[in-house]
Amino acid sequence: MQLRTLVRPYVAAFASRFLQMLQYRTAALAGFATQCWWGGIKVMVFAAFYGGTAIAGASSSMSLEQAITYTWLAQGLLVLLPWLGDPEVAQAVRTGAVAYDRLRPVDAYALWFARSAGWIAARVLPRVALMAASAAVALPLAGLGEWAWQLPASWTAGLAFLVSTVLALLLSASMVMLLNVAATAALNERGISAVATPVVIVLSGNLLPLALLPDAWQTVLLVQPLAGLMDIPARLYFGQLAGWHALAALGLQCFWIAALVAAGRLAMGRTMRSLQIQGG
Repeated sequence: MQLRTLVRPYVAAFASRFLQMLQYRTAALAGFATQCWWGGIKVMVFAAFYGGTAIAGASSSMSLEQAITYTWLAQGLLVLLPWLGDPEVAQAVRTGAVAYDRLRPVDAYALWFARSAGWIAARVLPRVALMAASAAVALPLAGLGEWAWQLPASWTAGLAFLVSTVLALLLSASMVMLLNVAATAALNERGISAVATPVVIVLSGNLLPLALLPDAWQTVLLVQPLAGLMDIPARLYFGQLAGWHALAALGLQCFWIAALVAAGRLAMGRTMRSLQIQGG
């Protein structure tokens, strides 16, 4: 059987979910407005922090300009963070419709993965585009260039950032799959999301750039999987990781994708063998 024939169902699942989610334009605009509000607050906090006497003249691993750009990047990529499972899977578990996926002549894990990736991508792309238009274009035109989203350090840094962002999407989907499997086993996703949310926000670097945390923690923070969602793409964007270090960072993201996919497949296989279908 040709590779094209094998991947066709999963490409179709990704495309259909992607197009379905793009229809929710009002939700995207509402999310963008909220993220602009919080982004503005965080930018003002960083401006006050960097302008304070406590760090006057002190060296920092991230400049104010980079911290501001990081804030807009983080807000644009916010929905990339896997703090909740795919709501379509959660609904299928509650209603018992998950049984249909077990009967389809396709790999259930790959099917769920493709759907989740489409769900994430369709939520990320419009918000990133709107955030870039607002923070990178509108703010300089309004005379607020010092609070704007700055360009990457170089064209190679920008290219590395784009590659890393695609890997971050796959990494996010692999983590969402673990949440999907956990929700399937527990028959309820609320408790799992409540536990995952604070962990993801802190260790991904969304709450505070990981580079601003103590130097003694940097190695551990960089190699843990959640750093690949936001911190590693940002470091590549700023040129803090270049050359072999950039390749190592991209390789680390690939490693965690492979490891989490393997763990997700194993967990899903065990869960499906003992699953009790709800509903009728």
